[in-house]
Amino acid sequence: MARSFDITTRLRSGKASRAAAPRSRSAIGALTRSLSAAACMLTLSLGLFGPMAGCTLGLPEAVSDIRYDLGPAPANPASHAGGLPPIRLLDVRAPRVLETDDILYRMSYADPRQTAAYANSHWTMRPAQLLTERVRHALAAQGAVLGGGQAAQAPQLTIDLEQFEQVFDSEGESHGALTARATLLQGGKMVAQRTFVARAPASMPNAAGGAHALATASDEFVAQLAAWLDIQAGALAQ
Repeated sequence: MARSFDITTRLRSGKASRAAAPRSRSAIGALTRSLSAAACMLTLSLGLFGPMAGCTLGLPEAVSDIRYDLGPAPANPASHAGGLPPIRLLDVRAPRVLETDDILYRMSYADPRQTAAYANSHWTMRPAQLLTERVRHALAAQGAVLGGGQAAQAPQLTIDLEQFEQVFDSEGESHGALTARATLLQGGKMVAQRTFVARAPASMPNAAGGAHALATASDEFVAQLAAWLDIQAGALAQ
């Protein structure tokens, strides 16, 4: 992981010299913001990324709190012969740790039992919501997808999201990790259940790399899920 470049500390250490400089507060503030922005640009140009490299002082709010989603859905979702029967899709469920817009990461090489969140990068919505939209879009290309509240005699699909985080295998290498369990019910009885694991390498050891890797892992999960549902179509038809 790249070392954190603490610009805030460096700038605040110059407070004692203000009395000797006959400048107005506004001029000093402008100079401080300019130096902060320049230092941040230097930090980024040197590649000092990583989850601990927070550089936000003096940057616009829109830049200091970056929002990510899963990007555009695949233009041509994988099609399956015969399509899928109508399915009631419930909203994806997730544990409390995933019920926020935090982008989580885990430095498994240092302490695999500890997770953390990026301070200045977030999802546009909770991961479970992002995944619900992704699954709904893909399955709708194969057949009718009903909401959980719609009264219909159709198989019911529930998805429990268990893991959705960026995992660092070393300081400079990481991957997006997604684990989810799908349960298919018909008439109140379980037809099938499977746990899916999707992994995708991150191109950069920072929030942007993690978000991209998790988007790729999400699409991999959706493809696995659609193929699994296609296999279950015969049992659902009985």
